[in-house]
Amino acid sequence: MGSVGVHIVCVGLGILGLIAGIVTCIVPKWKVSAFVGNNIVTAQSQNEGIWMSCVTQSTGQQQCKQYDSMLILSSDLQAARAMTIIGGLVLVLALLILFAGSDFTTCVQNEDAKPKMCLVSGIMMLVSGLLLLVPVSWSAHTTVTNFNNPLAMDSQKRELGACIFIGWAGGILLLLAGGLLCCFSRVSGGSGSGSTAKYYSNGASAPNYV
Repeated sequence: MGSVGVHIVCVGLGILGLIAGIVTCIVPKWKVSAFVGNNIVTAQSQNEGIWMSCVTQSTGQQQCKQYDSMLILSSDLQAARAMTIIGGLVLVLALLILFAGSDFTTCVQNEDAKPKMCLVSGIMMLVSGLLLLVPVSWSAHTTVTNFNNPLAMDSQKRELGACIFIGWAGGILLLLAGGLLCCFSRVSGGSGSGSTAKYYSNGASAPNYV
């Protein structure tokens, strides 16, 4: 059945998006040191995330420190904390609903409810993808704007970290999975649903009374 394959693909995309969201949220690689202009000292590099900042020495040693206060963060990183956490929770709930309502599981016996559950899961995946794309895109815009600012000191300029690209990839995967579920649920919701015919043990159709 075609819906089974679509649901399996969407589950896989959702899990990959969840992994990308967790990595983006935890790993302090949103902004990295930019070695430009007078800032050519490569003995150490600084990495900034939404929870902590790390300094990596040329010898490979790394020291990380959590931010003393959320108020010292820029507005993009403050928003990223809330958006990534909310997006992760929404995605986990969406995957649970998809597992229950997909055609390759028997958690829900009502065939009429399964397409609706998949549609709800698809909408939640779309929301989760947006909640992941918005903060990384906002942070990328802030980083690029500051990098091209001629008034900014070279030591204060940062480049895009790996988490920005991982967040973009995860958000696109979630949007793709959510779009597939939303489109396919409409098709599968109209196939054979709403049938109220009853049959006797000998196979004869029971009469319908109005």
